[in-house]
Amino acid sequence: MHFSEHKTLHSPTGAALSLYVRQAARPARAVVQVNHGLAEHAGRYGRFAGFLAAQGCHVYAHDHRGHGRTTAPDAPTGRFAAHNGAAKVIADVAAVHDLIASEHPGLPVVIFGHSMGAVIALRFVQAHSQKLHGAAIWNPVLPTVPQCRAAQALLTWERFRLGSDVPSRIMPKLTFRAWARAVPYHHSGFGWLTRDEDEIAQYMKDRHCGRDSSISLWRDLLHITLTAMNTGRFASVRKDLPFNLLGGGADPATECGKAVERLASQLRRLGFSNLVSRIYDETRHESLNELNRNIIMADFAHWLDEILK
Repeated sequence: MHFSEHKTLHSPTGAALSLYVRQAARPARAVVQVNHGLAEHAGRYGRFAGFLAAQGCHVYAHDHRGHGRTTAPDAPTGRFAAHNGAAKVIADVAAVHDLIASEHPGLPVVIFGHSMGAVIALRFVQAHSQKLHGAAIWNPVLPTVPQCRAAQALLTWERFRLGSDVPSRIMPKLTFRAWARAVPYHHSGFGWLTRDEDEIAQYMKDRHCGRDSSISLWRDLLHITLTAMNTGRFASVRKDLPFNLLGGGADPATECGKAVERLASQLRRLGFSNLVSRIYDETRHESLNELNRNIIMADFAHWLDEILK
């Protein structure tokens, strides 16, 4: 299954956002706004979009700055922006949301994010919860605050030596390569993504996947991550907002789901009671490309049914 439409949305940030759309296959009851992960692109969510369309949902998914087919004067591949990249990424998400609101006035919007996209979606929730009917935060890579601070220090040192706009040499060792070592028998280095060998092969063939990220992008992403974990940022988020948190029990990127469980505990302590959290055993990082994806998507559809009653 694929998206039914691809177009360009000009964001107020100056980015020309590559935007994929799938219209609901039956009378629409909601819109799901998808945010993809690091070193991939929105076009990979076509199967998920087709599934959601059958559930009566329009789907909008854009390539973030520095990813896929999105372009911007200050954002070549692997970089969010020359300056204020973190803020511009969130502003682009807001631009897509505004388009959704103009094209489908009155329809509830559920924001969805995977991995890096989950952290971006969480930041959008912190700023715009009144515009949302629900938030699906899947496989968020949320290191502890000390780990984030240590990574920031390493990136500051690396930037001093190499500059901002070259690929980081340190961060891939701490992330992708470290996660790959958790699946030592897999020859590709991408076994941590999914148990589905066909999906791994497609990822490796995709020229928009697995690309290096610049030092500046990593710094921006850590800024977004630390802000998303800041308890005070949830003060203005409405407490009845439905959350759907998901992780894989064999996903090294989320400490086998522990990062998801920490987030769920944090949100519950803050008073968010309309929250569903689940860790799927043996599932790795890309839930939507896993062997049990049909079960996972069916569970998500059930959650949508509940919050859209």
